[in-house]
Amino acid sequence: MAQTAASQTPPDAVAAYKRLLAAIIDRRPSGTRQRLATALAKNRSFVSQITSPAYPTPIPASHLPQIFELCHFSAAERLEFTRLYARAHPRKVLAEKPVRAAATVDLPDLGDETKNRKLHGLVSAFVRDIARLIEDDREKGKRR
Repeated sequence: MAQTAASQTPPDAVAAYKRLLAAIIDRRPSGTRQRLATALAKNRSFVSQITSPAYPTPIPASHLPQIFELCHFSAAERLEFTRLYARAHPRKVLAEKPVRAAATVDLPDLGDETKNRKLHGLVSAFVRDIARLIEDDREKGKRR
């Protein structure tokens, strides 16, 4: 009988990197979880699930660059988190450093904090989707 991915993962491996992430977020200013939800274009309950060791929900690798950036991981924190993440998900390959350039987009103030957060989330999601599309095209080119 074939083993499932969950049975191949060390039992506490996902919880280990989630404990580290929760500890890092707890040391950050209040509102970090909400900013993370907005940046990932997800609701706050998703952030609760990916930061709580009680939930088995793994953190998608595609979200890690935003998490590292928004939560201001130190080099040591990033190294430890990456080590724990690789232990939990041995088949996922994480880049040492994201291969991308930072850019700033000035968004208008819509006069309402909820609308501002939604606009930020939409623009962030749009940019991530474009980056994934480019990345997918590059991967297809390598396979040809």
